[in-house]
Amino acid sequence: MDTYGFVKLAAAIPFSAVAGIRHNLKQIVDLAHEASENGASVVVFPELSLSSYTCGDLFLQSDLIKQCELGLSEVLEQTAQLPVLILIGMPVACNNLLFNCACVLHRGQILGVVPKTHVPGYKEFYEPRWFASASAQAPTMINLCGSLVPFGTNLLFADQLQPNLIVGVEICEDLWVPIPPSCHHVLAGATIIANLSASNILAGKKEYRTDLVKNQSARCICGYIYCSAGMGESTTDVVFDADAVIAENAVVLAESERFLRKSQLLFSDVDVDKIVSERLKMNTFSNAEREYRIIKFHSGSVGFSLSRSIDPHPFIPSDKTRFDVRCKEIFNIQAAGLAKRIESIPNCKAVIGISGGLDSTLALLVTVHAFKLLRRDTADIITLTMPGFGTTDRTYNNAVTLCKELGTSFREISIREISNVMFEKVGLKEGTYNITYENIQARARTYLLMSVANEENGIVIGTGDLSEIALGWSTYNGDHISMYNVNSSIPKTLVKFLVNWVAENQLSGIISRCLHDITEQPISPELLPSDGKEISQLTEDKIGPYELHDFYLFHFVRNGFGFKKILFLAEHAFTGKYDSQTMKKWLIIFFKRFFQNQWKRDCVPGGVKVGSIDLSPRGSWRMPAEASVSDFLCD
Repeated sequence: MDTYGFVKLAAAIPFSAVAGIRHNLKQIVDLAHEASENGASVVVFPELSLSSYTCGDLFLQSDLIKQCELGLSEVLEQTAQLPVLILIGMPVACNNLLFNCACVLHRGQILGVVPKTHVPGYKEFYEPRWFASASAQAPTMINLCGSLVPFGTNLLFADQLQPNLIVGVEICEDLWVPIPPSCHHVLAGATIIANLSASNILAGKKEYRTDLVKNQSARCICGYIYCSAGMGESTTDVVFDADAVIAENAVVLAESERFLRKSQLLFSDVDVDKIVSERLKMNTFSNAEREYRIIKFHSGSVGFSLSRSIDPHPFIPSDKTRFDVRCKEIFNIQAAGLAKRIESIPNCKAVIGISGGLDSTLALLVTVHAFKLLRRDTADIITLTMPGFGTTDRTYNNAVTLCKELGTSFREISIREISNVMFEKVGLKEGTYNITYENIQARARTYLLMSVANEENGIVIGTGDLSEIALGWSTYNGDHISMYNVNSSIPKTLVKFLVNWVAENQLSGIISRCLHDITEQPISPELLPSDGKEISQLTEDKIGPYELHDFYLFHFVRNGFGFKKILFLAEHAFTGKYDSQTMKKWLIIFFKRFFQNQWKRDCVPGGVKVGSIDLSPRGSWRMPAEASVSDFLCD
């Protein structure tokens, strides 16, 4: 069964009994079975989950150590048929030392035992009273439950069914130190880090703990599953809150419900193929210096269904607070880039064509902000509206209103006359509305903008967005060209939200109402004849919905995913909005247009990079224009 690189992880938090091994092993077995039935590939239990963490000096009682080993044997017997990798915590004695360990189990076998490296003995923690550190003299193999099993911190567990699923282990305090063991594990190939923890709760500690997990998953470019002890632990001095977190490369995917007085399971899907793809892009993610032992297991066929939510608009933060912060930052990055370019040219003005559409509107707003940063008069921004045969009254009126209300030097130059001359010169028959008819108009506008810029000692500000650049939806040497493009890394779906954000947060009155009206207009180049009332040419009817193309662009360029996986994700992200055949149709169009239009991207003007995706041939995307798309398309 193809899981498209996703693995389901489970954090299992038993409602434990202090030193109640019989009770605890039953909880572990039941939760392991439930995790496996729900398709989990890995299930992680808390630190010392078999004995409980708060046993105190009972850890030094030989009966407790023996009962834990007997309990482990029962767990092995009762989970022998499960394909899930099970990680439980327990005390393990060897060489006259007691270790706080994670036992890694699979199909009734102990694959390995990982001891805790950093044993805390400060504040409320007294672990050195009972446990030795993994750095102490210890063998590489130990006898446990009648078997000789690998022992040490240099163990990684690799799934033969899903080659990119490689699990490394650290225990609680290991995460809190300057260089956690997981840093070494991931350099050796681990894609998932499992942390068995027993972290007591204090006011404010939850947020800090979650940040640790999130940031370590980012630093290590990995999936991180953190599972801490629950409410069954002793409360003599501290309380445990049943905290569990599953994160993937800086994103928290799932968190447990804390303070529950019952057992619980937390699930989420982590994309290990995405993790590997991300690492391949970073030449600073170098190999480990330590030697590791790779222990292989075979997870077998388990039922898998994607439970993780897939964002249909990956360029747009869904959280309102994050959205406001992100929009402000993007807008400031755009303006800062343009301001530097303007001030590097003596007495430079800005020349920009305003159509009344989304892209040119955003470019104008950015230009106005850049001039404010430079403390320059907005009268040095020369705005041209250049109506043609398809211009409608709505877009024209919005363009005029916008330019005048923002205090720019406004000009109107029709392209009809110059376009008619060109139609005649190239022999275009009257009534022929082909690509030549459209491109002549687009190039006429660029010719006028460049000429005005020459006359006024200005530079032409580009307006084309990232989505258009990706699809090649521009006229070569027409709107494809400018002297600096402030929208070059802003996808179409984000352009609309940025304009709305400016309307609501930066401006008011007539301008704000005008901006909102612009965002509600259909997307069109307005190059085909119109009666002035109705738009006769709708872009998305021709090339497909931009929200789909931006989704495809994100996962193809940012994540390196192939056709099948992108379609799989789209089917989950857009359930109920588009059917599978429609999404597949536009995905084929996306791949074909993306490959066939690299030659346009090879000579795009400069523009500032604002996010993780940019198609500049100078620094972000290098691709041969002759690359074949056929092997990238899958039926």
